[in-house]
Amino acid sequence: MPAERLQKIIAAAGVASRRKSEALITAGRVLVNGQMVTELGTKADPEQDHIRVDGKLLQGPERYTYVVLNKPKGYVTTVSDEKKRPTVMDLLQNVKGQKVKGRVYPVGRLDWASEGLLLMTNDGALANALMKASSNVAKTYVVKVAGQPDEAKLDKLRCGVSIAEKGGRRVRTAPAKIRLIREGDNPWLEVTIIEGRNRQVRKMFEEVGHHVEKIRRVQYGPLTLDVPPGDWRNLTLVEVVKLKTAASGPKLTLPPPTPTPLYAMRASSTRRSVRPSRSTVQSSKRPGTPKSRAPKH
Repeated sequence: MPAERLQKIIAAAGVASRRKSEALITAGRVLVNGQMVTELGTKADPEQDHIRVDGKLLQGPERYTYVVLNKPKGYVTTVSDEKKRPTVMDLLQNVKGQKVKGRVYPVGRLDWASEGLLLMTNDGALANALMKASSNVAKTYVVKVAGQPDEAKLDKLRCGVSIAEKGGRRVRTAPAKIRLIREGDNPWLEVTIIEGRNRQVRKMFEEVGHHVEKIRRVQYGPLTLDVPPGDWRNLTLVEVVKLKTAASGPKLTLPPPTPTPLYAMRASSTRRSVRPSRSTVQSSKRPGTPKSRAPKH
């Protein structure tokens, strides 16, 4: 393997970012074959040289990890929270011998009160591609709203509405796909969008006079929510390939709606005592998706 810059090797091993790795080198905390290295231009071969950071031997490049999590209400989508609130990282702790491998982080956000499918990974290139506005990766939500929006209001949302962003600037949303999935005084709707603006679905319905009482993301590109609230699983190799394909180019039309799975419709946010078996990224076998069930008011 050709020699590479030390800071790149350290960052690839998941020890720290490239910039922080440079600081570790200049601080004299890195040894190569027993010799302290402080010069940033130094190169090494991670397969041949023994590289230690703070005395710990590097184990080679960090492998990419891809996790789908069913986020319950009451967790913030961040790696750490200055207010000491529960974060989605708390849901990835070692449970019954199962632990997420690698330092993963959330792709995009679901706010504190929102639930559902959250992708987490340490693949920075894929995360950036998915979050770019030009990727147009479809995201589907089931939404319970206060009151009954008529067809005129739904058509307005389907065509796009003006919503306020942080700072007061107003932007127009892209066309959305909306269909009724449960009638009632406070109906449930399925909403598919191709953007990821902050609290976008909530703001869209506020613009037509309806407050969103509950919201759950049930699909993200090719991924469908299929684990209980608070649980997670690794993506299969096939799912990773499909996700990268979805992020690679513009999509001009929204996909047809898919049946809403059981965990998408369930309002409970408590964790189940028995965890389902997980497929690893090396497996080509994807867990089955439960049948649909209507939500309870």
